[in-house]
Amino acid sequence: MKIAFCYPGQGVQQIGMAEGFVKADAKYADMITAASKAADLDMNKLLFEPNEDINITEYTQPALVTACCIITDALVSAGYKPEVTAGLSLGEYCSLYAAGALSFEDAVRLTRIRGRLMSSEVPAGEGSMAAIIGLDKEAVESVTNTIEGVWPANFNCPGQIVITGKKEAVAEAMPRLKDAGAIKVVELNVSGPFHSPLLKGAGEKLGKELENVELGDLKIPYYANVNASKVTDKAQIKELLKEQVYSPVRWEQTLYELEKEGVDTIIEVGPGRTIAGFVRKTVPSIKVIGVSTPEDIEKLSEKLG
Repeated sequence: MKIAFCYPGQGVQQIGMAEGFVKADAKYADMITAASKAADLDMNKLLFEPNEDINITEYTQPALVTACCIITDALVSAGYKPEVTAGLSLGEYCSLYAAGALSFEDAVRLTRIRGRLMSSEVPAGEGSMAAIIGLDKEAVESVTNTIEGVWPANFNCPGQIVITGKKEAVAEAMPRLKDAGAIKVVELNVSGPFHSPLLKGAGEKLGKELENVELGDLKIPYYANVNASKVTDKAQIKELLKEQVYSPVRWEQTLYELEKEGVDTIIEVGPGRTIAGFVRKTVPSIKVIGVSTPEDIEKLSEKLG
């Protein structure tokens, strides 16, 4: 059995993430305290009390990373270790934590900064994103290449691509993609044109922050979003994270690479089952098991067979 830990991106966050672990073990409560200090946020309040901030990008990102890193530690403490790891967009920071390259505090601190930069680079209301269902990469690009200000943002799985860009450009592309044969075209409720060249300034600013971060050696390989390549050398990481802010996420290709690598089991770490859905449509031979609660870990050995 070859196990990969895979991490979801923004959008799966929910109140109560990782709460069962924090209540059960003081070391995870200590991680909440450390996260609060690293992000300059009240992480207990953000994660466990009803609030609207959890859906604001600047807060969503460190909150989701905190929860997923706690669940990762619980998995490792229970004896489950990945041989490779990958994360979707924001999830790449969790995968770097699991791989040993990023400390917990740096992962949380950087994603607070990343969220702030991503949401402030383009004024509110000027950017947009839309999910395109039922068209392949070539069909989507044949439309986006003819409209200034719109680009593919996420290649999630066969038949599911997200576009990004200026609000008016995305609005122009949506009916044209429908005419090109898309089964469904849905504008997303997001605060900016994520993973577009419009965020290059945010990526450059994040790059400056990354210059001051000391990375650990990778204990296991991880797959980068920007090029779906396996990374074993920490010297590549900072540039990849900088570029990730304004480059498309090549998740479909990442899943194919994991399959080639011999991965037969993915543990989806964190809330939601986004990764499972993409795996089912891309590499259905790979088993996916979701883990978000202590009970999930208790049942894991049985599910792994």
